[in-house]
Amino acid sequence: MPIPLRPRLSSALIATAALVAVAWTAAATEPLRIGATFITSGVDPAKGSNGWALTSHGVGENLFTVDRQGKLVPELAEKAERTGDLTWTITLKAGRAFSDGTPVSAAALATGFERTFANNKAALATGGKLSFAAADDLTLKVSTEKPVPLIQALFAEWPLIAYKSAAEDGKAIFTGPYEIADFKADAALQLKPNTHFEGASKRSSVTLKRFGDAQAMALAFQSGELDLAFGLPSEIATRLKGDPSLTVKSFAVGYQYFAFLNTTRPALEDKSVRQAIDLAFDRKELASAINGGTPATGAYAPYFPFAGSQARTTDPARAAAILDAAGWTKGADGIRAKGGKTLKLLAITYPQRPDLVTMLPVVKAQLARIGIGLDTQIVDNISEAAASGNFDIALWAQHTAPSGDPAFFLNSMLRSGASLNYARYASPDFDAIIDRFATTGNPAERIQIALDAQAKLFDDVPVSFLVSPVWYVGVSDRLKGYEPWGSDYHVLRADIGEGK
Repeated sequence: MPIPLRPRLSSALIATAALVAVAWTAAATEPLRIGATFITSGVDPAKGSNGWALTSHGVGENLFTVDRQGKLVPELAEKAERTGDLTWTITLKAGRAFSDGTPVSAAALATGFERTFANNKAALATGGKLSFAAADDLTLKVSTEKPVPLIQALFAEWPLIAYKSAAEDGKAIFTGPYEIADFKADAALQLKPNTHFEGASKRSSVTLKRFGDAQAMALAFQSGELDLAFGLPSEIATRLKGDPSLTVKSFAVGYQYFAFLNTTRPALEDKSVRQAIDLAFDRKELASAINGGTPATGAYAPYFPFAGSQARTTDPARAAAILDAAGWTKGADGIRAKGGKTLKLLAITYPQRPDLVTMLPVVKAQLARIGIGLDTQIVDNISEAAASGNFDIALWAQHTAPSGDPAFFLNSMLRSGASLNYARYASPDFDAIIDRFATTGNPAERIQIALDAQAKLFDDVPVSFLVSPVWYVGVSDRLKGYEPWGSDYHVLRADIGEGK
């Protein structure tokens, strides 16, 4: 049927119609569909690891951050100047706004930071409790409980996301390129562009879905349901790379895969048992099992200057000899025993890091070679399970230098009494080593402190460092320009971009 002719429109009407068409097209653009095995547990930035997750989701920012080259750079801040042993002045960037349109001010940030320090023990790791005062709108005065030679690195740590509280409902308001439109705990996060962040008109809204099963996420990506699948299981990623219709990218990350050894459990109170376990781990075999990564050299990814230079030793024969000398003898079933108690341990890990689930049976087989039995358990809330102490070994994934500096990991996860010290390691000698971080900002000296701390950990073995991993992400044609970097601290970014 022919289309009927219409009267000629005026140029003004044509222009108006064109604008309406553009607006409609933008409004009709489908949200980016992002899949991941993790999602923030809540929207309160002062609780748990929410600060890290909300930054990863593109909702929040820090005063300072680490760029794609691993360099510590300003984000909301302009600069930081030390004014005394325990005092700093931080100058904020002008022209920045919260997602409600109000200017980012020193007073608003001070209130938010004070709330974080009052409610999140991880924030205390580097400088103790901090106090804040606003000298003017863009000048934040900071006092630390302990000396902090590099305040920039402290304010790049994941607990210290910047935010303000809305007076009417107490909800936090952030500054990132996206803001939260809807949140369903443990399920999905709906994000919309923050209209007060530069370039908002170029961003689509986002649906971020949590997959409890990484295999299910891979299937959703393969079927075209996702524009970005972050954290594909390595064995599936390798297979998907053979499909020319799919794009899978890999990248090295600052994370380390390691095993907390619970030093308060009966068998693991004995350092010799921990040393034997460390020697039993075949890191090459573990890296091969997950199809990516390299054997760990210590607490840090190999590209950091404070990383160890040699892969950790694997020596099952020496491990067996250590256990023999400690009185753990093999029975007819191949499992060692001492004083009527068998050397059978419990290892836990979590599905949000699928590589760790893949590694778990390999670890079981490696320990069996030296006569240690292992029960295994996969738990959904690893932080809660680790905090309970009802485990011997916890396979863990952690970015150990998120601010580009080695101190935060050691202070927050291995110092005596630290809130995240799941190994329950308590060593005055180790504490004395990492106390030295508070006395110097010299890069070479901080490298040496980190190396000394790792040497002590290698001897005491509250933790066994296993693999420096490679991660995989799948992208649709819509996001073919997406380049992953920054581990999972910056999954959604202002420059996420859509493929042309």
